Amino acid sequence: YGVGGLLPDRHPQGDFFLCDLFDWVPKDDLATMEHPVFTLSTRPDRRILRYAHNGAEIEVTPSVKGLATIHDKDILIYCVSQLMAALNAGRPTSRTLHLRAHDLLVSTNRETSGDAYRRLREAFERLAGTRIVTNIATGPKDDPLEVTTGFGLIESWEIVRKTRGGRMVSVAVTLSDGLYRAVLSKSVLTLSRDYFRLRRPLERRIYEIARKHCGRQDHWRVSVDTLL
Repeated sequence: YGVGGLLPDRHPQGDFFLCDLFDWVPKDDLATMEHPVFTLSTRPDRRILRYAHNGAEIEVTPSVKGLATIHDKDILIYCVSQLMAALNAGRPTSRTLHLRAHDLLVSTNRETSGDAYRRLREAFERLAGTRIVTNIATGPKDDPLEVTTGFGLIESWEIVRKTRGGRMVSVAVTLSDGLYRAVLSKSVLTLSRDYFRLRRPLERRIYEIARKHCGRQDHWRVSVDTLL
């Protein structure tokens, strides 16, 4: 697959992503699949990003630790997927999710070393610190809600339990109201599990743009300027 290829499938067993109650399929929200919210940089990115296209306007402001990255987005995909699985099963949901850190790492094809837990905590910090001001419409297509608002990618997070060695065991994540509303309205699309094996940020970004716009069409046309 291209230069560099896919990352290895580090966890081929299938039962690890059962989050106590249900199986899950990777789901991503439509708004962040289409619009640029996450940095593709692998180094701390402290730029303020501004974007406007077809009436949608976005301003993304980092914290001192930098913008949330496209790899940090794995956490949101995992949360959205768990919520959608619960909704489809008729179970009650909440903006606050209690997750096992090990399950999150394994489900998103990450290593489970001590350094991986440290990087996971840094991802939570960037997600909570990155602020967005936008007028993107969310909700059903026949009755969208368009409000200019500011929010973090996640509202808050906390480590609920640690091991004696200091590794997080379970964590609570509270999603932004906008993202939770998008899930409730099922404004999501299914991703391939191989998404988590894409090595490079640009590969992930191109995949989600193509997945959002192509859908079930044979092809989709976009100018290079617009894609850029």
